[in-house]
Amino acid sequence: MPKRLTVVVSQGQSNNPAKRKLEEDIVAALLFEPGIEVTIVPHLYDLKPDGPGIMGLQAITTDFVVLSWLYERAARWTLDRTSIHGKRGTTLLVHESDEDDDDLLDEPEEESKLRVIDSRSMPNRMIYCIDLRVSNNLQEYVDEVKRIHREVSTSVVELGGLNGNGSAGPTPQQLARVAQPTNDTAIKEGGELEKPIEAIEPFRIEEDAKRRWYPVIDYSRCTNCMECIDFCLFGVYGVDKVETILVEMPDNCRKGCPACSRVCPENAIIFPQHKTPTIAGSDEVAGGGLKIDLSQLFGKPQEDEKSLDAAVRERDEQLLLAGREAVGTAVGVPKRQAEKDSREKDELDDLIDAVDELDI
Repeated sequence: MPKRLTVVVSQGQSNNPAKRKLEEDIVAALLFEPGIEVTIVPHLYDLKPDGPGIMGLQAITTDFVVLSWLYERAARWTLDRTSIHGKRGTTLLVHESDEDDDDLLDEPEEESKLRVIDSRSMPNRMIYCIDLRVSNNLQEYVDEVKRIHREVSTSVVELGGLNGNGSAGPTPQQLARVAQPTNDTAIKEGGELEKPIEAIEPFRIEEDAKRRWYPVIDYSRCTNCMECIDFCLFGVYGVDKVETILVEMPDNCRKGCPACSRVCPENAIIFPQHKTPTIAGSDEVAGGGLKIDLSQLFGKPQEDEKSLDAAVRERDEQLLLAGREAVGTAVGVPKRQAEKDSREKDELDDLIDAVDELDI
């Protein structure tokens, strides 16, 4: 018997008719798939850490799929920050730019850095995150979920003929459950459903979720350098009991401000709702093997403005809006970054300048 798979559909923040229709069509198409259970939650990023949405997701202990209006990386680490952990499941339904960047991830790094994820253990289950912006084709999502279901069921199918004693054949208890099933969608003799088709509904978690704005840390990139906590002056970041960086007070973050993501040397800070893909969690600019300072590619709000300058300006704007004094580069600017412009330009700097001029 195939392993049961939970599919979570995270609704968009707006009531956009096209988005709602795609969500509803996916739910309707998966609802009658054997072995698949469908759950609907509000927008993943907006869920309260102690609300029913997160509590419902935390109750899932097996493999599951999340379909959301977020980049795959953003969805994964948004789940992770609320203690919903699992190994990264590979999905074949991705943005074209992410497919192209897979080759970049295979390049060796110049130096081996210890990432936060290297010191963490993950539960033995897979979490698959699919971005609903990848395609408008309903069937592509249905086919991918069914493929994932087959993938996670493989080991169960191989062992399905063994009972607890290691011998072939079902146990008496298993036979009893088949003879008298307890689920509402059990099929009667003659092939009729116990529960009328119109009565079958997905599990829907209701929550009054308001739009939020806060950073999400990608611990597969984070080296725990603490530059974000030094730079942010709004008390967003903190450390846990083993001195690992975390987003401690997410709602202290100033709405629309992505400044800390621009100073992160590993591009590990994600703002899932930012308009710039690389800040929002896209893998179109991959880390690791690239030989240039990726923070320069995060997009410049003003012409000829460097990433660090943009971060300082954005922070000062938020300080002034909060009734505080601007601090410029006097506070929290890493010495490593402050000294960049004082060095004589080399070929690498010329390459970065050339890329900046392309405005990509």
